[in-house]
This record gives sequence, C-alpha cells and structure tokens, in this order.
Amino acid sequence: MQVFDDTTCELGEGAFWHPERQSFLWFDILGLRLYERGPDGRTEWEMPELTSAMGRIGGGLVLLSGESGLALFDLDRGTREPLAAIAAEDAALRSNDGRADPWGGFWHSTMGKRAEPGAGGIWRWHKGELRHLFRNLTIPNAICFDQPRGLAYFADTASGTVWAQPVDAAGWPARPHRVFLDLRPEGLNPDGAVTDDQGNLWIALWGAGRVDCVSPEGRHIGSVPAPARQVTCPAFGGPDLTALMVTSAWEHMDPAARAADPKAGCCFVTQSTARGLPAPRVMLR
Repeated sequence: MQVFDDTTCELGEGAFWHPERQSFLWFDILGLRLYERGPDGRTEWEMPELTSAMGRIGGGLVLLSGESGLALFDLDRGTREPLAAIAAEDAALRSNDGRADPWGGFWHSTMGKRAEPGAGGIWRWHKGELRHLFRNLTIPNAICFDQPRGLAYFADTASGTVWAQPVDAAGWPARPHRVFLDLRPEGLNPDGAVTDDQGNLWIALWGAGRVDCVSPEGRHIGSVPAPARQVTCPAFGGPDLTALMVTSAWEHMDPAARAADPKAGCCFVTQSTARGLPAPRVMLR
C-alpha cells in the first residue's frame, strides 16, 4: 500500500467511495473533520460533532452518522440538517461504524465515548424508521452486506468476534445471528469491513497493520499489509472499483509510539485483484 493522503487523523474512519463524484471520503472522528479527495483535489469540512460514517442519497446529498443521530449533509453547499435523533438516554454515546445496505437502509453503530463495556449497539434507518437492532456491544464495527446471500455482517472489536446476520427481503434481521469469525485465539481486533463482488469480506485488523480477505465460508484467503498498525476501515473505489483504500489512526499512541509508526493516521491505497460493489443509495422514504 502507498499513502493516498498524508493527513494524520487521530481516528480516521468511515472510508467511502462516492461513484457520482469519483472521490474517496473519510472522517477523522476525534478531529471533527470530513475529508474528500477526488479529481479536483482535496476538500475538508469541519463537523459540529463526532461524526463517523456516511451513506449516499444522490448528487451531493449524503447521510451522516454522528453522536446525536443521523443528519443530511450537502457536500456541495456544506449544509447540515438533522434527520433522526438518538434517544436522550444515549447522550453519552458516539457513532462509530456504518454503511448503507443494498435494501435502501443504513446501519450505524453507537459506542460509549470511553468504550464502556456493553454500552454500544447497532441501529438501522429504513424509509423513515429508525430501529435499535443490537445492544450490549462495546465497539461495534465491520458493518457490511452480502445481498445475494441475504446477509449482514457486524463485529465487536472488544470481543474479537464477527457475526453473520441473515436478513429478510427488506433487509431486517430475520433469524438469530451466528459467529462468522472468532479472532480471539489469534489476538486480533476486527475493525471496519467491506464485501467485494464475490461476497468475500475485507476486514481491517486494528493493531495488526493489515486488511484480511475472508471467503463467504469463513476461509482466510489472504492479507494486504498497510504501513501503519492501527488500520480502521477499507473501501473499494476508483472507476472500476479495484482500488482498495484504508484509513488509519494514531489514537492512544504516545510520542514514542508515533515516532515508531510515522504514517499512523494517514490514508492508504493499493490496486487490488478484487472488485468492489457500488455504494447503495439510502432511501429516505
């Protein structure tokens, strides 16, 4: 992997390819920033709250997941409008991972601002309804989807576990979820993930400095090393969706650790033999 953007994010997250704009976007959650790099160069916006994930609606309009809930954001005008608030009792939480699903919905996770055990969960927005799907998670991550197999994936980084969740024709959980990957024996920490057009899961491993590719059957296919240890979220992009972009972080690193990991917080990219899937649109109604 090579450096795609050398901005050092404290907590880079939410890697996203926007097909209409032909650009990669990502967040620095703790730095309160949204970044975009595309044909016209690099743009950044200051966020009014901790913001971490994005879904495409159309044109320059996107859906953002922030600590107060969901909001509409116009990338062309830089304007933001609240859409759906998180319940008042969740004020101590922030958003973390999230992706649009192929059924027109948007899944996003919440977690304690100090990663309090069991404080987090996963929500889904679908055509005006916001539903709390999963509770008692600590650092919910790896939200992504396999439409042909009718599956959603999610993880809890703190437990080292990735689950597969069967969904119905509208994209709602249909049956109990099952363990897809148990990474505890290897001491690995699953972070953000995305699927390719073959249903393989590409998952960033926080602290291990790599993105692993795993088959739909849970078989390890290969690994792509990154030049930073704390990788956070991958996304496929580029005109043919074969560029793999990965965000990273320098969060929790002291000066000595940062000196030993000088590219921590940068975004990286590599050409892949795999091909991603176009980002689905979020349906507001």
